[in-house]
Amino acid sequence: MATPDRKPLTEPADFGRRFGALLIDWALCLLVASLYADPRVVAWPPVVVLILVNAFFIGPFGQTPGMALARLRCVSFADGGAIGIAKGLLRGFLLALLIPAIIMDGDRRGLHDRAAGSIVVKLPKA
Repeated sequence: MATPDRKPLTEPADFGRRFGALLIDWALCLLVASLYADPRVVAWPPVVVLILVNAFFIGPFGQTPGMALARLRCVSFADGGAIGIAKGLLRGFLLALLIPAIIMDGDRRGLHDRAAGSIVVKLPKA
């Protein structure tokens, strides 16, 4: 995102904000999944909803509902644009595995972000 001759587009998001956004998204996924399955009995429906939310919200729009509330955006690491639905789907699948999300590099990019070529950044103050 940053090169020696260029400043980063915005500051990478901290773990606390990212985790807060994920908790909001997870609560929404549990709510949606409970419309067609009991998450206490069948565990996979909320996970599928989380993967699809990542694909269809982050891919073209750059943020899930939780990220919007936490004032975060997921953008392409290379150019700051949208990552697309396919990379959003890959990112969501790896996020659902959890371990890739907690292994971060110096830019606070989890393995799921690195695989999708994305970075989660703070939105500037309005």
